Amino acid sequence: MKQLGMRTRAIHAGEVIDKDTGAASPNIIPSSTFVLTPEYVEMGFEADAETLGANMPYLYARWGNPTATQLETRIASLENGGAALTFSTGMAAATGLLLHKLRAGDHLVISDVSYVGVAEFVRNNLPRMGVQVTPVDTSHGDEVVAAIKPNTRLIYVETPANPILKLTDIRRMADIAHAHGAQLAVDSTFATPMATRPLELGADFVVHALTKYFCGHGDALGGAVIGTRDEILALRADSGVHLGASLSPFNAWLIMRGIDTLPLRMIAHEQNAFTVARFLERHPVVTRVMYPGLESHPQHNLALRQMANMSGMLTFQTANPKAMARKFAASLEVFHYAVSLGHQRSLLVLLGTDDVNNQSFKLDPEHLARYRTFAGEGVFRVSIGLEDAEDLCADLDRVLRS
Repeated sequence: MKQLGMRTRAIHAGEVIDKDTGAASPNIIPSSTFVLTPEYVEMGFEADAETLGANMPYLYARWGNPTATQLETRIASLENGGAALTFSTGMAAATGLLLHKLRAGDHLVISDVSYVGVAEFVRNNLPRMGVQVTPVDTSHGDEVVAAIKPNTRLIYVETPANPILKLTDIRRMADIAHAHGAQLAVDSTFATPMATRPLELGADFVVHALTKYFCGHGDALGGAVIGTRDEILALRADSGVHLGASLSPFNAWLIMRGIDTLPLRMIAHEQNAFTVARFLERHPVVTRVMYPGLESHPQHNLALRQMANMSGMLTFQTANPKAMARKFAASLEVFHYAVSLGHQRSLLVLLGTDDVNNQSFKLDPEHLARYRTFAGEGVFRVSIGLEDAEDLCADLDRVLRS
């Protein structure tokens, strides 16, 4: 598959033609248990997933499922990874990786701005387990180096960062991590492999919330971690088996259906996002727009180096954002005023700076000041969908001018 293009892999990687019916679409296999082969009976139950690797037969759906396997093969191919492991949600993928790689006495360096669930987990849960956590601004490499300790095992970054679209130089983070005997994990949900493939830039793990762009239709939860074959086998034997966050085969099928069109959708998301971002930059009511594809983004040059597609996520600011949010919630006709992202329909929601900081980030004064340089008193996080861009601009303009 590595010799084939991304569009081809998005459709055919992991594809299994049903040998009995010839069905071209992937089967949904909902069985929770599987009939054991005589060979496995001979080996006994002590033959676990990590030992058997690719030769592990299907035993019980928590260990693995044929529908999920097809999805995992496709995701790994798109990220040019050795293997992938799917989870029930993106949050489960992130926590599954963190709990697998970190032990009491270990140290984690993590982006000070990341998905709020991850930010809350590493602040509230990991320290109770004896793991030290240092949040840093990973867009400043020197700050990351200064934070590293002899017991640092993992650096975890998110780029573009949710919600402010701040970027981190993945290649530099990989060099820093490996020079200090640590590993690098990258949450690349906003980017997708159509924009950035972190493993090619030196990362050890990629994390995705499959709920977002991979699924693309807002109708299935899922998450994935991608890495080398050996690392993912170990992750499956640990977090995959013991955390109980296995992906439903129905959701795996829905997400595979979405991946078929991922390359084409990301082109359309980017085209629409450019149109809306440029429109908002000229709008008299909008005070600032943040989109990596715009020259006005403070890390635009890094975006050009690291992102082949600028994705469909942007933010903008207005005066009196809470009053404007009420207008949007009451009057938008094409956009949905809702959380989440990466769907075929456009979504918009206000994320107030004090709200997300007090609840999730808990930034110190210096880092909060840096956050405000991107977010002001709050940003409208916008996930641009696949509608006509002119209709999206008109919908925003009507409310902004009301």
